[in-house]
Amino acid sequence: MSAPPPEPPLVICLGNVVADHTFWVDEIPQPPAKSTARAYSLGPGGLAANAAIAVARLGGRAAFWGRIGDDLNGEPLAEALAAEGVDVSGLRRVKGARTPVSAVLVDRRGERSIINFRGEGLDRDPSWLPLAQLDRAAVLLCDPRWPEGAVAALAAARARGVPSVLDAEKSETRILLELVPRVDHVVFSTTGLQNFAPGARPGEGLRRALAPGWRTRVAAVTRGERSTLWMTREDRTLRETPTFRVEATNTSGAGDVFHGAYALAIAEGRDVEEAIRFASAAGALRARDGRTPTRAMVEALLRGE
Repeated sequence: MSAPPPEPPLVICLGNVVADHTFWVDEIPQPPAKSTARAYSLGPGGLAANAAIAVARLGGRAAFWGRIGDDLNGEPLAEALAAEGVDVSGLRRVKGARTPVSAVLVDRRGERSIINFRGEGLDRDPSWLPLAQLDRAAVLLCDPRWPEGAVAALAAARARGVPSVLDAEKSETRILLELVPRVDHVVFSTTGLQNFAPGARPGEGLRRALAPGWRTRVAAVTRGERSTLWMTREDRTLRETPTFRVEATNTSGAGDVFHGAYALAIAEGRDVEEAIRFASAAGALRARDGRTPTRAMVEALLRGE
């Protein structure tokens, strides 16, 4: 009797989950204005939450660690994540807190404008995190929205030899300077890299992330529809991986999906160049369709289909 196939790798994603109220409009209005949306949806968003959904849809196992309030927005987010196949046993309900919410306006070209409320009363203490679950994890992914939780989880991952990935999205410089030295792979957005290394050109900013004494082994920056730039500690030559050309209909969440796909690719043992190409395909499909793709869709795009 043959042995059962191995389980897909587990990626634990720590950070924010947000109730995304998305409105599709012809044009994003300038105030004062009142306009009608062509379509509307409500669903889970947030950097780490979108990444967790991407991991699950792409064939990995995903767990989400974070916090929601006990308000009207909180529990539906937990249910939506669970429906996507994400383990939400590490999602804490904080009594009396308010869940993060975003209003996302998407115009007919797929460009977006976001108004975000980051929540209120969400306990920042990470002592409740189920860190023992890292014993089963292949990768830990963190976003910068809950730095106290990220610091605790990154320390526990390092002690266990679990590789870590940071979604270095736009955030305060002090938070990025606290988190970047603690991770194995840091993937910046353009604005995140500018905040991390103000005034530096992309190559110099990435080299700063690979500073001696820091844990970082890979530093990259995504640039939307442009290429991804990256380098490694062993070879600090600035490398470039092209993006996949698609007609965007909704760019919201494309970067988050990139990070989730990248973390899964690293969990599967791919090298950095392969992981970035895989993540670029996943992010491009999210921007094209406004939905997180499946593994089959990503592999078809990688084959040129």
